[in-house]
Amino acid sequence: MPTLLHRKPDSGLGNIRASPASPGRNVDWVLLLVQGLLTVVGCATIYSATRTRRADPYQFLERQVIFIVLATIVLFVVMAVDYDWFRHRAGTLYLGTVGLLVLLLGMGKVTGQDLISFDIGPINIQPAELAKVAVLIAVAAYLHEERSDEVSYPRFIGGLIIVGIAGVLVLVQPDLGSASVLAAMAMGMLLVAGARFKYIVAYSALALATVLAALAGKFVNEYQLDRIRVLFDEKNPELRSVSYQVDLAQQALGTGGIFGKGWLQGPLTNNADIPVIWADFPFAALGEQFGLAGCAVVLGLFIVALLRIWRIAHLSRDRFGTYVCAGVFTMLVWQVFQNVGMTMKILPVTGLPLPFISYGGSGLIVWYVMFGLVQSVHMRRMR
Repeated sequence: MPTLLHRKPDSGLGNIRASPASPGRNVDWVLLLVQGLLTVVGCATIYSATRTRRADPYQFLERQVIFIVLATIVLFVVMAVDYDWFRHRAGTLYLGTVGLLVLLLGMGKVTGQDLISFDIGPINIQPAELAKVAVLIAVAAYLHEERSDEVSYPRFIGGLIIVGIAGVLVLVQPDLGSASVLAAMAMGMLLVAGARFKYIVAYSALALATVLAALAGKFVNEYQLDRIRVLFDEKNPELRSVSYQVDLAQQALGTGGIFGKGWLQGPLTNNADIPVIWADFPFAALGEQFGLAGCAVVLGLFIVALLRIWRIAHLSRDRFGTYVCAGVFTMLVWQVFQNVGMTMKILPVTGLPLPFISYGGSGLIVWYVMFGLVQSVHMRRMR
């Protein structure tokens, strides 16, 4: 009768010892832990900011927990798939997302409304969030075809077209915040891909010109223009209604002191004084309740996540994995910077959520997908 001593070293599922190159042995647990901690902080922040808004104090929290469960399932599915699978389907994912953006824009024209999501019962699907993943994969796959350390001019232009089509469709929804994320993401990927400095300058000028054209063509709503004007003319009484939300958010952030007033003890956060604080200004809620120390811890967690993503980009087995990590890195930097900056009133309010912390299903699931892609790159870094 055969015994364990006579078994072959590689015995499939029966072998306890997996190969060092096995994806399951190469999960970045630090990144996974940081992601989980940020999500927990988000739940605590959402509950504190919404419990007095409804008869059921747990309504928003319960919905967010459902989003987290769905996002976690998606995360592990993405991690289980070799990230190269997405490269081969980049065109399909991109065209499908562009189709959704066009459909949403068409529905808005028919109804005479500015639509940013498909509302299917209690579920809201935002194509602009899906575009972050689709454009990320499409640009990374496209740049991957360049077999050199420097992006050629034709390929640089091709990358701009990929980003530009989706970016313009998002911009005219109008969603200036998400469009800026796509632009920032492309900038980071092109830099890592070796784009020349003059190309980057041209890209920046083109992005700025696109925004100015959208403003001049009135593709951006008046209230969004007011959000920009209030940065330079905050004393204007006509803009008082626009500055009200951000003024209170800035006040909440500033009155927290070093250690804050305690969880559920922030007057502005917990007494429903700041509109939509759970989605737009969760950093203000953190500042009021946990102070400078709490904000520093949260920003520290984001920095750890960025360092891990940067490390994984260097360890990637191919350029595609490196470009994916570069895109996620840039998007995370820009979105955190934008959300914190608008809370501190040094940037215009764009409605960009704080990753993992702001309330919302589409944004949370998309960030879990992107971190899943980064994990997949790390898990399969060995050839």
